[in-house]
Amino acid sequence: MSSDDTSGDGLGDDLQHENAGQDVIKVDADDNALGTVNRLDAHTGDGIRHRAFTSLLFDQDDNILLAQRSPDKRLWDTHWDGTVASHPVEGQSQEDATRQRLEEELGVTPDQYDNLRVTDRFEYKRYYQNEGVEHEVCAVLKATLVDTTLDPDPEEVAGVMWVPYERLHEHPRWYRQLRLCPWFEIAMRRDFQD
Repeated sequence: MSSDDTSGDGLGDDLQHENAGQDVIKVDADDNALGTVNRLDAHTGDGIRHRAFTSLLFDQDDNILLAQRSPDKRLWDTHWDGTVASHPVEGQSQEDATRQRLEEELGVTPDQYDNLRVTDRFEYKRYYQNEGVEHEVCAVLKATLVDTTLDPDPEEVAGVMWVPYERLHEHPRWYRQLRLCPWFEIAMRRDFQD
C-alpha cells in the first residue's frame, strides 16, 4: 500500500491499489454472470459475490505444488495457496484464465501439463483481518505436470513447495506453520469428503 495517503481514512491507498483498475465477473449463487464489478469493490466492505478459480497442480507422484503468495498481496499475503488462484475476466473461460495465470505467476506453459479440467465449484465468504473480504463462487481446476520446471514471478510468488497432498489433508498439524488460504483449505477438504 502507498504511504502517500494523508487523509487519515485509508481510502487513498485503496484507490491507488492496482485492483482498483480491474473488473471481476459478478455472479449469482449458481455462477451465472450478472455483469462486471470493480475488483477492489468486490473485495471490500461486505464484498460482492464474484467468479474465481483455484488451480491445483500435481506431479506424477500426487504431490501438490503450493505457492506462497507475495507479501505485496492485499489479501492473504504470505499465505500458502494451492498453486494459483485468481479471477477470469469477462469472456474468458476458467481454463483460459488458469493457463494465463500459471504462465504469468510460475512460468508454467500448457505443454508442461496434462488434462487441465474443472473438478469442483463452491461458494464461500471469508474476511481477512481489517483489509477486505473474499465472496466467491470458486471453480477448482486440476492438472498434472509432466515437466516440473518453474520460473516464479517474485512479484506474485514468495516461494514454492511440493507437498504430499493426502498427507497435507490427513495431518494438518504437521503443516501448521503454513498459513493456508481459505479457498485452498475448502477445496482440499471437499476433495477428501466421502
